[in-house]
Amino acid sequence: MTSTHSSSARSGTSGDAWEKAARAGYAVSGVLHIVLGVLIARIAFGSGEEADQSTALASISENAFGGVVLWFAVAAFVALGAWQAADALRGSDKSDRLKSAGKAVLYAALAFTAGSVAIGSGGGSSGDSQAQGFAGDLMAAPAGRVLVGAVGLGIIAGAAFHVYKGWTQKFREDLRATGGSEVSKGVTVTGTVGYIAKGVALGVVGGLFAFAAVTADPEKAQGIDGAIESLLGAPGGQLIVVLVGVGFGAYGLYSFARARYARM
Repeated sequence: MTSTHSSSARSGTSGDAWEKAARAGYAVSGVLHIVLGVLIARIAFGSGEEADQSTALASISENAFGGVVLWFAVAAFVALGAWQAADALRGSDKSDRLKSAGKAVLYAALAFTAGSVAIGSGGGSSGDSQAQGFAGDLMAAPAGRVLVGAVGLGIIAGAAFHVYKGWTQKFREDLRATGGSEVSKGVTVTGTVGYIAKGVALGVVGGLFAFAAVTADPEKAQGIDGAIESLLGAPGGQLIVVLVGVGFGAYGLYSFARARYARM
């Protein structure tokens, strides 16, 4: 890929199919976060559902044309993951390359999960079970508790960055001009609320991983669903969980704007 093409793509002016497919990945992520937001809010009122990506994707598959939507999601996440991988390889700043590499892994995992649900094999272990299994595997390794603790601290750092990015509205640097003032205001509000809400949920996940390391108990490690249950048990937990659900929905709306205005 030439530097001219790279510059064009980053400014959002490239019209090639790859960029359009990558942008679609942000839109699919938006749908996923809105569904997650609904699931989280329903948990606050005792729905008994799980708030994880597999459950959200499974709920999409139950709707008309759900299978088509899921395979579209697979293609979009693969395209976005490949775009991030290319950024990781061609970037000049080391920290930006590492962030792009992390995002590439994330979107590849989402593509795999969506594909698993689409072919009917995604109804197995929950997000919490996967987190516990991951923590258990790490803990069985040499210095396993240190590794689990490091994962927890890493998640907490990512959570803090989400809150910082939302509070300071640094996410606007990821976008081109967003059109009229009303659009710009809406993007700012949804991005601010969404990033902070995700940061809160991820912070609890990181704290649970750290607690698992301290207690040498991998079952203490939890995913988003376990984090929501922990928040629900806190003082004012029901209101907190509803607000987090609204925040995830806001992040989903922001993702739609990102699909159109992201600097690629």
